[in-house]
Amino acid sequence: MKIPIFTDDPGWHGARLKEAFAKHGLEAVFVSLQDCVINLYGAKPNCTNPNIQIPRFDTLPPAVFIRGVSGGTMQQVITRLNVLHMLSMLNVKIYNDVKAIERTVDKAMTSFLLQKNGVSTPATWVSESRAQVEQLRQMAKQNNHTLVLKPLFGSQGLGVRKLLADEALPVPMQQFVDGVYYFQQLIETANAPHDYRVFVINGKVVAAMKRVGSSWVNNVAAGGRCEGVDVLANQEMAKLALQAASALDIDYCGVDIIQSVTGEYYVLEVNSVPAWKGLQSVADVDIAELLVSDFLNKLKV
Repeated sequence: MKIPIFTDDPGWHGARLKEAFAKHGLEAVFVSLQDCVINLYGAKPNCTNPNIQIPRFDTLPPAVFIRGVSGGTMQQVITRLNVLHMLSMLNVKIYNDVKAIERTVDKAMTSFLLQKNGVSTPATWVSESRAQVEQLRQMAKQNNHTLVLKPLFGSQGLGVRKLLADEALPVPMQQFVDGVYYFQQLIETANAPHDYRVFVINGKVVAAMKRVGSSWVNNVAAGGRCEGVDVLANQEMAKLALQAASALDIDYCGVDIIQSVTGEYYVLEVNSVPAWKGLQSVADVDIAELLVSDFLNKLKV
């Protein structure tokens, strides 16, 4: 049996997943979502084959594994997500679920769901209004708080920056702002800047690492150093990661957690298509194998 892995860049992660599927006697096939076709010519109501065409697949597979949904215009992104939604409506298992991907790719929605479900997360503000944002900055200045500006859609620390009180506010359509200002209050850490990546699969913490930044941004892609940690020995952090995964209703995820200088833990982000190369370098478990095993177990339900 063949299983599609949706990705535009298989790389290291694709190779690990392909190996893990092969151990179960399955062939992983890399497919770009942009190469799929919604072909409704001749389709009939309640038809079992509505012609969602996936390259190299004559019939719909029982499940697909998502390693990436590439960016593009609004129409392109909506079309790619529609392919996933349509497959899900046709009883094709989507891993991670497309709704979970939508909830987490949008940092504002992630922050809202974390807060709504009582998961500790930094104070956050989202606005398109430059005037409103200037008021927020004045409030932060009065409270001696530093704001962090992040792209609403983005990963690996790209475009993340501190916004000092006297610094010029980026124009609305500047790269990484794109018309929407998403701010979080900066959480100061003790000693060198660091945070944690906790990997959750099917409601269980399977691995974790400490990321020590070469600057105040700790992402591995931005030069952060990985150190293995026993998150199970830290019940408070493990519980927070599981609460975050539950709030997003997700099959698996990477939860980014930071501990403030005064000891409190906060969830910064939840990643529905997390990289784990850095984590694997300090973990005792085979993360790709755990993902594939969970993927296949869900097909048996």
